[in-house]
Amino acid sequence: MKTIGTAIAFILLLRPAWAQNNIPAPSPPATVDPGQSDPQAHPSAVTYSDGYRLRAKIHKIASFATLPLFATEFGLGQSLYKNNVNSDSKRGLHAAIGTGIVGLFGVNAVTGVWNMVEDRKNPDGHTRRLLHGILMLTASAGFVASAATGPHEHRNRGITLASPSNKALHRDLALGSIGVGTIGYSMMLFGHR
Repeated sequence: MKTIGTAIAFILLLRPAWAQNNIPAPSPPATVDPGQSDPQAHPSAVTYSDGYRLRAKIHKIASFATLPLFATEFGLGQSLYKNNVNSDSKRGLHAAIGTGIVGLFGVNAVTGVWNMVEDRKNPDGHTRRLLHGILMLTASAGFVASAATGPHEHRNRGITLASPSNKALHRDLALGSIGVGTIGYSMMLFGHR
C-alpha cells in the first residue's frame, strides 16, 4: 500500500499546472496534409518612406488642377476648331494650357510611378492603382502626341494656312486623351484613395 501511495504522490507532484486548475489541456499542433493549401497568412504591414509621403502629397495636390485644365483646354480648343478667324491670344493661351497639361502629367507620372514601385508589395487596392497608372500614362502619351500633331501654321505669300488633317488629328488625340485621363482620375477620386 505504501508503494501505491508513494506512486500517487509522485504523480501528483509531476502533473502539470493545467491539470491541477481544471484547465483543458492544450491541443497538439495540427499537422498539415501536404495535399492541402497552407492556412491563410495575415498580410505583413507595409511601411513607407518619407519620400513616398512627400511624392504622394505632391501627386495629390497637383492632381487638383487636372479637371479645370481639361475643361479650359477643351473650351479653347473647340473655339479654335470651329472658328476660322482666331486671335493670336487665344492660340497662345491654348498652347500655354496644353503645355501645362503636359507638365502636370509629367510631374504626376514621375511621382506616381515612383510611388507605385515603392508600394508594389501592398495588395490592398493594387489592381485599382495599377489600372489608374496605366490609364494616366496612356493619357500622357496621348497629350504628347496631341502636342506633336497640332496644326502648324505655314506662311504662303503672306497668307497663314493650317493643315486641316493635322487639325482633326490633333483634336481627336486631345479629346481621347482627356477622356482616358478623366476616367483614370475618377478612379482615384471616387476610390477613396
